[in-house]
Amino acid sequence: MSFQRITIEPEKMGGVPCIRGLRIPVATVVDLFASGLSREEILKYYPDLEAEDITEALRFAAEAVRERELPLISEL
Repeated sequence: MSFQRITIEPEKMGGVPCIRGLRIPVATVVDLFASGLSREEILKYYPDLEAEDITEALRFAAEAVRERELPLISEL
């Protein structure tokens, strides 16, 4: 899967995945969305973002989780 709007640059933000070379980490966008902010609210707080950036950040996060084995805690 390719991501046109996600950039990883070692010299920017320590190589953290960001949106389009901006200093806006994917994790920040995903966290805001998960915290209940709407796309419109996120775009208001970050006017450099575009609606497609939010969609791609969510796709990127989903792919990152899909590629890992996460431990499940079973209740006894």
